[in-house]
Amino acid sequence: MKSTNICKICSLSSKTIFSSLTNDELEILESKLDCYEYKKGEIIYNEGSRITGFYCVKKGVFKIYKTGIDSKPQIVAFAQKGDITGYRSVLSNEPACTTVESLEDSEVCYIPSNLIFEFIKRNSDFALSLIQLTCRELNAANDLIKDIAQKTVRERLAETLLMLDQTFGKDDEGFINVNLTREDISSIIGTATESVIRILSEFKTDGLIILKGKKIGIINNSKLEFISNSFLK
Repeated sequence: MKSTNICKICSLSSKTIFSSLTNDELEILESKLDCYEYKKGEIIYNEGSRITGFYCVKKGVFKIYKTGIDSKPQIVAFAQKGDITGYRSVLSNEPACTTVESLEDSEVCYIPSNLIFEFIKRNSDFALSLIQLTCRELNAANDLIKDIAQKTVRERLAETLLMLDQTFGKDDEGFINVNLTREDISSIIGTATESVIRILSEFKTDGLIILKGKKIGIINNSKLEFISNSFLK
């Protein structure tokens, strides 16, 4: 559903690639983008679809996943306020390689591809920002492949909990501030949901985490870091 609010954050945030645009380019961007609201569970675009622009998250959190064997999802990344998605498919002129689904009620600003290509041609700093973003995501993908190949499920779960805590921070009660199911967590690390439930229970018994429904809170970062073997990176 199209949002009635005007998006003002993506282009102005120092966190995003749009911070390298000039004031005139920012004004053009604000006049051309459209903002849309998504309910929890709604899809921005599906794997294999054609994308005609970038999407910048104004509010909320999205999971980005690929579909594997038996249609099981593999979460490869998250997008939250200020993050963009869809740009690789636009730049390569290829179908989307992932699906993007809202984890909560969210808002997204859509930026048409012709405007993006105009900025790339006229603003070298913006083009460089896109290249650097692509390199960072490629490095993250390489780390994910290495972890799945070399680490145990217990190590991957410990590392994932630390990643989620660093990425989303804590809520007022001290729990990781993102709404994920146990199935979501299992699709991040590439294992069965039952294994995640069992190891989370072990972590709780060992005094590493606290659990409250779907919520998870970390109370022993150093032990989780040791388990994750993060020093081997």
